[in-house]
Amino acid sequence: MYNISLKNLSLGNHSYDYELDNKFFEAIDGEEFRKGNVKVKVNVKRTSSTFEFSFDIKGVVKVPCTRCLDDMNLDIDTNNRLVVKFGKEYSEESDEIVIIPEDEGEINIAWFLYEFIALNIPIKHVHPPGECNRVVSTKYRKHRAVSSDDDSEADDLDLDDDDPDTDEDVDFQSGDPRWDPLRNLNLDDN
Repeated sequence: MYNISLKNLSLGNHSYDYELDNKFFEAIDGEEFRKGNVKVKVNVKRTSSTFEFSFDIKGVVKVPCTRCLDDMNLDIDTNNRLVVKFGKEYSEESDEIVIIPEDEGEINIAWFLYEFIALNIPIKHVHPPGECNRVVSTKYRKHRAVSSDDDSEADDLDLDDDDPDTDEDVDFQSGDPRWDPLRNLNLDDN
């Protein structure tokens, strides 16, 4: 289904449309995600010696929240390019150039589609404020250590601080007292 026969393509532009659903992501067996609904438009421009693929990928995939590990929807909107050439054996010359055996004459784009989506997922992906699993957020808030000198980490966490289920009043400014002697070191003297 994701094989494109390049031998038979005439010179010019050719378009293909795909809808990637849960079956696609389960079959590809990737590690980052296994569910989603993504629409893909592929345009293949054939010149005399190359095939230039342009991918327009839009949709939603389900990924685990970095903070609470519950599934969350993540929007995908990316455009990618791939240049395919004929050669004696399969090789990837670079991130954008692939050589396929001329005697086979076709390329399967399934793994490329998965990789383009995976590369569009940020390293840190968390629910919007207030939507994380409340039990996990409460435990996280209870056990995290925040430096009293650096409030940027606390701002970066975006935790729902008005959680009614929180039974304990946690002082975020008090860090681990074992670090106090190190805070007084003057490192500029080196």
